[in-house]
Amino acid sequence: SLAVLQALEDGLEKADADPSVKAVMICGENGKFSAGADIRGFSSPNRQGPSLAALVSLIESSKKPVVAAIEGIALGGGLEVALGCHYRVAHVKARMGLPEVTLGLLPGAEGTQRLPRLIGVPAALDMITTGKHISASEALKLGLVDEVVEANTVEAAMHLANQV
Repeated sequence: SLAVLQALEDGLEKADADPSVKAVMICGENGKFSAGADIRGFSSPNRQGPSLAALVSLIESSKKPVVAAIEGIALGGGLEVALGCHYRVAHVKARMGLPEVTLGLLPGAEGTQRLPRLIGVPAALDMITTGKHISASEALKLGLVDEVVEANTVEAAMHLANQV
């Protein structure tokens, strides 16, 4: 939602401006990272606020390390937010994908550029063109995530943020 995009933008800008903040961790609520954008908002004529693409670019350009703590699902725009992060930690039961193609849409926040950089063109094309979801273990093998954990994903992401 626009509220989530605005909160992420405000939080990242505040963290970047605060010299006491050394790293940023992004997580979802209730065991889910993000199911992606609400497609009803795509056609809203009065849409205002940050775009998903601008937010993902802001995350990627942060001067401080940004770590995604992926629990549950990271789909569509949610995966694109994770792709903008410098590091990604996933729970072993997490699933990731770009399912918007099944609705006739291509990823709109530069996921079509960031995903191939991380996992290579063949695997990225498969995910982008089929909408296939992948498991955390497959994501680790492909290089999409940096670590897979069986316990507290947020704690593991904070640990990684402190290391980097």
